[in-house]
Amino acid sequence: MIGSAQAGILGPQDEPLVRDFLAEHPVDGCLIAARVQALGLTGAAGQTGELCAYYGDSGLQAVWLDGPSLVLVGDRDESGRVVEALIHRMAGRPRRCSSIVGPDHLVLPLWSELSSRWGPARDVRPNQPLLALDSAPRIEPSSQVRRVRRDELDILMPAATAMFREEVGVDPEAGDRGGSYRARVAELIDAGHSLAWIHQGEVLFKAELGAVSEQACQVQGIWVRPDLRGQGIGTSGTAGVAAIALADVAPVVSLYVNDFNAPAKAAYARVGFTQVGTFASVLF
Repeated sequence: MIGSAQAGILGPQDEPLVRDFLAEHPVDGCLIAARVQALGLTGAAGQTGELCAYYGDSGLQAVWLDGPSLVLVGDRDESGRVVEALIHRMAGRPRRCSSIVGPDHLVLPLWSELSSRWGPARDVRPNQPLLALDSAPRIEPSSQVRRVRRDELDILMPAATAMFREEVGVDPEAGDRGGSYRARVAELIDAGHSLAWIHQGEVLFKAELGAVSEQACQVQGIWVRPDLRGQGIGTSGTAGVAAIALADVAPVVSLYVNDFNAPAKAAYARVGFTQVGTFASVLF
């Protein structure tokens, strides 16, 4: 177990404290909580990463997953010490993550210190409202949104690939010809976490529950076919996803959105989502 006022790698003996901490951060800690819930502390990191924490004078203050993505969650009032501990652990180390994601009070000061060594970034998104919904959507959910079946994987893939290119800015078919991305999409389908509005063999709307814990789930990859945008499909589709998730998956549904995406923010507000925090992302 890590001692007081220091940061380090977590072990199985830390799991009760970590689970308690993540339960206090159900929305902003959902990405990490989902992995801990599914795999435990050791499995959550996997072979290529580490699950770490910062213990301050008053106890556990932050947890981060240092892997293919550097995912952070921590208390705002200890953010300065947490960032200092992170920088100390990463001093002299080359970047090995493809993104940094988490609350803005951790991501932005950390990136300010690391940018000269880890940069340049492909994109920095400093203001991403973190939204949550814990009651029925305010508008009528689309009855057409449902879980995608495994035999519909080929139907879903073009929409999933288009979403990834638009949102992340890279081609998921590059490198391994899309094999790893296809496997991830199939995994979400098999878990019942891929939802879509499919009409006559074409995807009109899609989304997935990219992270699921006992306390909350996070909606990711929302996409509407380009020629249908502005017609309310995204709004009613998102309400449909939220209704299914609240009924079957978790008591809180969350997502985060780029601040400059005014149409999406307006649509989520109509569904009933309210802001509970602010995320920031750095993409490499």
